[in-house]
Amino acid sequence: MSGTARHDADASPRTDAGGCPLPHHDREVVTLAHGGGGALTRDLIETVFLPALGNPVLLRREDAGIVEIASEVARGGRLAVSTDCHVVQPLVFPGGSIGELAVHGTVNDLVMVGAAPRFLTAGFVIEEGLPITMLSGLVARMGAAARAAGVAVVAGDTKVVERGRGDGLAIVTTGIGIVPGGIALGAAGVRAGDAVIVSGTLGDHGMAVMSVRESLGFEADLVSDSAPLHELVAALLAACPATRMLRDPTRGGLAAALNEIATAARVGIEIDEAALPVRPVVAAACEMLGLDPLTVANEGKVVAVVPAESAADALATLRAHPLGRAAVRIGRVVPDHPGVVSLATRVGGGRIVPLPIGADLPRIC
Repeated sequence: MSGTARHDADASPRTDAGGCPLPHHDREVVTLAHGGGGALTRDLIETVFLPALGNPVLLRREDAGIVEIASEVARGGRLAVSTDCHVVQPLVFPGGSIGELAVHGTVNDLVMVGAAPRFLTAGFVIEEGLPITMLSGLVARMGAAARAAGVAVVAGDTKVVERGRGDGLAIVTTGIGIVPGGIALGAAGVRAGDAVIVSGTLGDHGMAVMSVRESLGFEADLVSDSAPLHELVAALLAACPATRMLRDPTRGGLAAALNEIATAARVGIEIDEAALPVRPVVAAACEMLGLDPLTVANEGKVVAVVPAESAADALATLRAHPLGRAAVRIGRVVPDHPGVVSLATRVGGGRIVPLPIGADLPRIC
């Protein structure tokens, strides 16, 4: 892990007894001097980042981490690479923090193409004034999440920006995984008649964050679903190797994920409102804020398109895993209206589920 200097990285200088300028710093909070590439940068890396994220590759402290994947590629595996930026307010929320989110978001993007996650790189953009104890706690949570997901953080960087310009902390992660030979998920395989399944309740993450941000008073009941999906999806693919396509319904929620599938596969998707798994407390919070649960972010759910004849096995497999106990079949792929998602309402009507235009919930993931 390296810390990169900025030309304006030091705070306004003061002088020592000999008149030489010295950067002013406060060791209890992050200062611009921590981004200067000098002793304070080294201290931050050695006391905050390496204890939480350290592994043999990272501890070499090279400009690039060197990892071994040749044997897996030789067996027919292919590389999967994904990059994600993570910003959320507050930095800690019921059920998680930006630390776990940075791992889970990128791990799950790899998993959606059938990859086994192996490595992460991480860039930290830290706002001047962030308490070092808070930063240490967030990085420790990130390290624990990485170990639980079976990935190593093999390279990283830090930047410090001026107070008021960084929203506390932003984390950029790049993930590398291996797609085993024989797995080919994607839009090309989706067919009319396929079943559409979601692995659990919708809107939990977004509304957990909003419960704190807007002081809704639901904190005890609204908890983020942030979780790594590698084991859940591996079990699904083992039980249902004919699985067509996967998506994680993060920003834009289920509505965005289904529209992406319908557009990419050039098919229509019909879902049943009565089948949608939304917890009553999430529904109440969405109603209070004028939001549609279909557009609220999730961080621990997967949307799976599987052949209709495999739907029962897929549901049984998902429900056997702790992260998939609430899995349900919510709809079907149809040949009509390609690129359009429609919803059959509880009262017998219907409506189009459009791709969300913008962000109802800023800084959620």
